[in-house]
Amino acid sequence: MRRLLPLLVVLALAACGGGDDEEDDTSAAPVTTPGACENVPAPEPRPEGTGRAPEAILDAGKTYRAVVDTSCGTFTITLDPEAAPNTVASFVALVQEGFYDGTTFHRIVPGFVIQGGDPTATGGGGPGYTTVDTPGASTTYTHGTVAMAKSAAEPAGTAGSQFFVVTAPDAGLPADYAVIGEVTGGLDVVDRIGILGDPNTELPTQPVVIESVEIETS
Repeated sequence: MRRLLPLLVVLALAACGGGDDEEDDTSAAPVTTPGACENVPAPEPRPEGTGRAPEAILDAGKTYRAVVDTSCGTFTITLDPEAAPNTVASFVALVQEGFYDGTTFHRIVPGFVIQGGDPTATGGGGPGYTTVDTPGASTTYTHGTVAMAKSAAEPAGTAGSQFFVVTAPDAGLPADYAVIGEVTGGLDVVDRIGILGDPNTELPTQPVVIESVEIETS
């Protein structure tokens, strides 16, 4: 089942600029260049996972950070187990088994999101299971928010392995996507990746590889 954020939202965001505010919106957008990204070949796709969701919840007394090393640089996600305990526990377990290593950002929509975490690189792959953490009604998806993608048919807060990072000031999404954390380091790397997409196809204009992800705790 293909896990995508609604294209309707992208079109709505593209249409909401203009008027006297257009110049301010443009000046507020991150200015990046693709020069720091390595030209690397796309890795061979892998089959979808066949795992089971972890039963244990993470230690509430610890801080968990995911360090994502990509062909465009490294960024750090500070995870939020309180907001989505089942989903964050699953994400950490997948990281620790190397699930994300050697995958790509298969969907890049400039000014909206970058999306990865699919071993098949098709937009339809996952770990073989789902978790559910229904987000609160007031949940917003702003620049640097990291949340989990799902299909339109799945209940709010459903998650597999595919995650997205918001590159818009505010993505304007409904509170349907489980939030697992926020980028607290290397947001410039996220923005650098975010310009490497074709807005018409939502496909990357060059491979952006997740070389490794590691979990740090404190």
